Formats: sequence, C-alpha cells, structure tokens
Amino acid sequence: MPDRYYVVREDILPEAIVKTIQVKGMLQRGEAETVHEAVERVGLSRSAFYKYKDGIYALNQLGRERIVTVSMDLDHRSGVLSKVLGLVADSDGNVLTIHQSIPLQGLANVVISVDTSGMPASLAELLDSIRSQDGVRKVSVIGQG
Repeated sequence: MPDRYYVVREDILPEAIVKTIQVKGMLQRGEAETVHEAVERVGLSRSAFYKYKDGIYALNQLGRERIVTVSMDLDHRSGVLSKVLGLVADSDGNVLTIHQSIPLQGLANVVISVDTSGMPASLAELLDSIRSQDGVRKVSVIGQG
C-alpha cells in the first residue's frame, strides 16, 4: 500500500506528535545537542520520539527535504566522475553516497544519492547539466524521497 499523507491542524494532533516536531526543531536549530537533551526539555519519551520522528514533518519542510538516487553510465576515463561530482557541488547538492562498479567494456556504472534540499535550481536542470558532460553516457533517476 502506498504512503498516504494528510494535512492536519496542530491543535488536534496528539501531544506526542507535537512534541516530536518540537524536538526535531530544537535539534535542527542547535538548541539541543542530543535527542536525550531535547526530549527531556519538552517532556517526551525517547521511544515516542523515535516512533514518530521519521513520519512527521512540518509542512514547510516537505518540499525541501529530498534525497534523489541517480544511476549513471560513465566512460572509464580519468576525471569524468570528478566533473559530475563538481556539477553536483556547484548546484549546492550534497552527495550522501557513491557506489561505483568495476568498469566493463570501457563503462562504469555509478550510483549517487544526493540531498537536493539546498539546491536553488531544479533537479531537471542538474540532470541536464550532467548529461551534457563529456564521458557521461546515460543518466537516470532510480529513487526519490
């Protein structure tokens, strides 16, 4: 069954959900250094925080928190991957993971996961920029969330 989402007014949410949002905000803003410290300050159990933390987001954060996984076939030449990673960095994307296969027949498959939440440009613009690089044979998005 696919995930379903709802927009709900804060005043009708259970207290644990509201406090989970408060804890996440405190951690994000640096007002607390650890989960333990933040949950103690708002009066929430750690188990309740961990139960809800991955399923509750402030509405203004949904559009900004995006991780995209991109698969690419690159020529087996020095500097091709470096140029691609440079494009991601220049676009204010943050590379989270890189997996590169052993080159076969002159091509290497590279899969990168990129946090695109800080990018001012669209994902499509970044992908077009990568596709236009010399040595890049194929680019496709294989996951997004």
